[in-house]
Amino acid sequence: MNPSIRAITFDLDDTLWPFAPIGERIENALHAWFVEHSPRTAERFPITEMRALRERVFAEFPEHAHDLGLLRRLTIERALRESGDDPALASAAYAIFFRERNRVEFYPDAQDGLRRIAAQLPIAALTNGNADLAVIGIAGLFRFQLGAREYGAPKPDAGLFQEACRRLGFAPEEVMHVGDHPHMDVAGAAHAGLRSCWIDRGDHAWPEGLARADLRVTTLTALADWLDAGARFEDAA
Repeated sequence: MNPSIRAITFDLDDTLWPFAPIGERIENALHAWFVEHSPRTAERFPITEMRALRERVFAEFPEHAHDLGLLRRLTIERALRESGDDPALASAAYAIFFRERNRVEFYPDAQDGLRRIAAQLPIAALTNGNADLAVIGIAGLFRFQLGAREYGAPKPDAGLFQEACRRLGFAPEEVMHVGDHPHMDVAGAAHAGLRSCWIDRGDHAWPEGLARADLRVTTLTALADWLDAGARFEDAA
């Protein structure tokens, strides 16, 4: 194995599982909860209006861009207030959000690929999102999970990647980050001094003018195979 790669960090959403089905379930479950527990909110903010409200709240509080859970909570509270209902209901509504947020459907290759990779190298999760690996059930594969909320800034901030390296105990050049997003994951990792692996799930075209990742794969099976084969970057397609 290439001795320069001693640990791997992983993005979560759209790398280990697709986020779009989760987002749709969250919207539907929250709306159903409001229909039952706050009909005025359900009427005032059907799914499309709640989505627009969420976008307004996110834009209103850029200082909280690293804390998506807080922004969701603020959105729920705003919807309740503007509907003339009790903002104290936000805790119960947020619990619905949290439950659905952590009901993930892994890509077919993800769990087995993660297990194979974790058997070879220490791995850590590095995310801008608010998934909870303990609730999802795979925390045991990871040394730790580091989120933008905990760190105080989201990817592609170099400090987030470098803090992950510090916690792993390796220099950035000894760590490879795996993610689906060309800018957030690949360019962010490269700027922080890490090796980069683009897992191309088909959601993004590679931006013109952006430096290529050190490695491109389409599945975690392929990444595990690459590690098994000796992890030579010059052999990567």
